Amino acid sequence: MEKAKISGIQLFAMMFIFELGTALVVSYGGEAGKDVWLSILLAMSGGVILSFIYYFLFRQYPNLLLTGYTREIFGKYVGWIVGLLYCVYFLYICGRNIREFGDLLVSSTLTETPLLAINLTLVLVICYVIHLGVEVVGRTAEVFIVILLLLGGAGNFFVLVSGDVDFKHILPFLEHGWKPIFTTAFPHLLIFPFGEMIAFTVIAPYLNQPQLVKRVWLTALISSGLILGWTVMLNISVLGVEVMQKSTFPTLTAVGKVNLLDFIERLDAIVVFTLLITVFFKASVYLYSAIIGIADLFKLNRYHPILLPIGIIVIFLSLTMASSFSEQGEEGFVTEIISFVMFVIVPSCMLLISSIRSYFKKKWNEQ
Repeated sequence: MEKAKISGIQLFAMMFIFELGTALVVSYGGEAGKDVWLSILLAMSGGVILSFIYYFLFRQYPNLLLTGYTREIFGKYVGWIVGLLYCVYFLYICGRNIREFGDLLVSSTLTETPLLAINLTLVLVICYVIHLGVEVVGRTAEVFIVILLLLGGAGNFFVLVSGDVDFKHILPFLEHGWKPIFTTAFPHLLIFPFGEMIAFTVIAPYLNQPQLVKRVWLTALISSGLILGWTVMLNISVLGVEVMQKSTFPTLTAVGKVNLLDFIERLDAIVVFTLLITVFFKASVYLYSAIIGIADLFKLNRYHPILLPIGIIVIFLSLTMASSFSEQGEEGFVTEIISFVMFVIVPSCMLLISSIRSYFKKKWNEQ
């Protein structure tokens, strides 16, 4: 582990921005129709349960990383393989997020810029910040969360006063009953974005006040979930459910419709800057978690020598995982199954095994 400490506010900022990530902009949960915001709130409640699973694992092994307590629970060899699988999957999701950001820029603002130039620049900046350490990542998040809230507040204000909002688009509630809401929330919205918080099991041990982990975790998860639900509701109110389902980046489309007095327009730059901030920190957390995990598995004293090579791998992944954004979306079903196993099934099994082992150990000591 790196010798570093972060504050509760810094951890909250990282978690909050991480949870918003690409979920703030990309289209998801269309199966629930105009009730997708209810699916998000329902999935958020499931995310709270997941967060308790992650928290109890952290509490049992407060000084170990995720890759550390996979070995403690599953054994030296099986646990090592499970830990490596987590690191590889973190790198894959990191590349996926960078690809989504690159596709947004290419399709909206930098239409003549090669995707390689965008992804390369972003990954190099991420590698530089990670090279400086998790404390720098935390302090940077502490600054950028203020900028993010200002951008979000400005975007919401202009959309609400633009005259494009019609909240009748979200009516009637429960038009098709609870079934599509439940099937969309579980497992799709549960694992994206709420289950992805498992990446913070690598960062939580750096908190300078470990007793604050549960409070910070739940506050970040609930506040970001409410913002995501509001954003989707606002997108439906502006675009209508049919347009939102067909749109690749509905938030960009909704904000792009703003035109006040033929003077305030082209506000889609707000969405681009917002996504830049959220993807930067989300990819940073995933890349840092993967690199620290790999360093722990291979017993490296420092993670810095492997940072740039792994960063190059992430760039390669972001460019080759799909030929287009639509093709990348078609891979979602397989990714969803793997994510459900990695974010829900495996942690639940680890908690169960660890709890049973602790119970019998306590009984043995009492005898």
